[in-house]
Amino acid sequence: MNNSWHPDCFCCDICQAVLADVGFVKNAGRHLCRPCHNREKARGLGKYICQKCHAIIEEQPLIFKNDPYHPDHFNCNNCGKELTADARELKGELFCLPCHDKMGVPICGACRRPIEGRVVNAMGKQWHVEHFVCAKCEKPFLGHRHYERKGLAYCETHYNQLFGDVCYHCNRVIEGDVVSALNKAWCVSCFSCSTCNTKLTLK
Repeated sequence: MNNSWHPDCFCCDICQAVLADVGFVKNAGRHLCRPCHNREKARGLGKYICQKCHAIIEEQPLIFKNDPYHPDHFNCNNCGKELTADARELKGELFCLPCHDKMGVPICGACRRPIEGRVVNAMGKQWHVEHFVCAKCEKPFLGHRHYERKGLAYCETHYNQLFGDVCYHCNRVIEGDVVSALNKAWCVSCFSCSTCNTKLTLK
């Protein structure tokens, strides 16, 4: 750097922390404190920076209160065991997976995270309301009817488009009620006498 600085003027180029007593790292012509250098390095590698020790997280991070950490910085709030990346957060506290599972908290079938609010029970699983969605359009059902097919849930529109019966008369996917007769499917409005076109009803 070959420059002279007042101690209070020698600062990190990113966060402006004073570097005189803590040292610095030269990075692309900039002088950075170690936490900022680690963040820049991690960003270039596509990795997380631990929000406790400010080092790069090489393995799977533990996400706690939306921030990444090395899991071994924390212990289970119940048994005291050192945590791993599969730890669960519940009401602001961290638990190892076995302790969490014993608490009977439902786990969302989509995101595999605990459900603390409203629960949707469907298809043999429990879901966050916003995660129980149509497999085609991905819109939440929000209490509306869903249709199941091969372990997936669909809204009425997309279920009919993908798997619905085709009317024998008009050759369109039948929306609404289906009339089954003569081993064929018909729209209610298309089910009529083939000779005089009088609308027919099933008795």
